[in-house]
Amino acid sequence: MNSERVKIYIDGGNTYRALFKDSINKIDNSIIPSIVSYGKKFDFKAFSEFLASPRMLLGKGYYVGIVRNFDHTPKSKKMVIDQQKFLSKLENDGFTIERGKIVYDHKIREKGVDVKIAIDIVMDGIENKYDTAIVVSSDTDLIPAIKYIQSKGKKVEYVGFSNYASLGLIRECDIQRVFGSADLQQFVF
Repeated sequence: MNSERVKIYIDGGNTYRALFKDSINKIDNSIIPSIVSYGKKFDFKAFSEFLASPRMLLGKGYYVGIVRNFDHTPKSKKMVIDQQKFLSKLENDGFTIERGKIVYDHKIREKGVDVKIAIDIVMDGIENKYDTAIVVSSDTDLIPAIKYIQSKGKKVEYVGFSNYASLGLIRECDIQRVFGSADLQQFVF
């Protein structure tokens, strides 16, 4: 193990869409299948250990909007229970869960999650809690925080997925790692 210290910041909603949802190819409007097939799960603990290796992993945060049973349907109730089970497993695997809100208006949207990630990247960097921040998100709203912490001598590593990569984050981060479906099958069970 080398002496470089890393912390991992996972944007849960963003990562969920990249791993578990089909996407549309912007060039020809074809469907790009999800990385994780329906009914399968993703091992975030093993993935985090893989991302950090051979460096020292000092912390890992999972940032997510919390689902509510807003319409009192069986589907909403199941979503709440499933998310609670998932987050409990992550906590048992050593993740810090940072909770944001979900707004239910014309469409379901997360609120406050990217701000929490940005604040933690900056504060943890200022408090010298890492040498490299590993950011698992394709949200370009994080770029100002990334640029700021780089100006303070910290490195930022972008982790994205081939079906949901951010050219903005690829351009701004010191290290870029974009994984395709084949790269990630070792973490699918």
